[in-house]
Amino acid sequence: MRICLTLNGRARELEIAPHLTLLQVLRDTLGLLDAKEGCSEGVCGTCTVLLDGRPVSSCLVLAPMAHGRAILTLRGLAADSEPHPLQEAFVRHGAVQCGFCIPGMLLTAFAFLERDPGADRGAIRRALAGNLCRCTGYAKILDAVEAYAREASSRD
Repeated sequence: MRICLTLNGRARELEIAPHLTLLQVLRDTLGLLDAKEGCSEGVCGTCTVLLDGRPVSSCLVLAPMAHGRAILTLRGLAADSEPHPLQEAFVRHGAVQCGFCIPGMLLTAFAFLERDPGADRGAIRRALAGNLCRCTGYAKILDAVEAYAREASSRD
């Protein structure tokens, strides 16, 4: 079947099998490896992408459901090959360890802070609860997201 979507700001038209997940299309068809496959059950957050600005587990979304919609992956968060300030905060705070969970963490945090830019640490922790980190980097991840939120609010 043919689907049309916007991927990281670029219109795409794809011919896909209707049973494929969005994760399979992103990784196998389009070669975007920033969405990772973790549990394949929607509980780890590793495959998180933004669908119309909302975090979704791409392993649970059938690709035809993305027709006519906007998808943002980690690659789309950066502008002109420059890291997004949230990505820079992760690096500054040592929040990047093995890197497996980082795309999902970044996209979830980004979407959350777009809706609630003044969030405190507790709210950030709750927003990221669906993203698991096997390296136990939660404290540094929270530090990074909290610092980015403070920096973003001071720029406004």
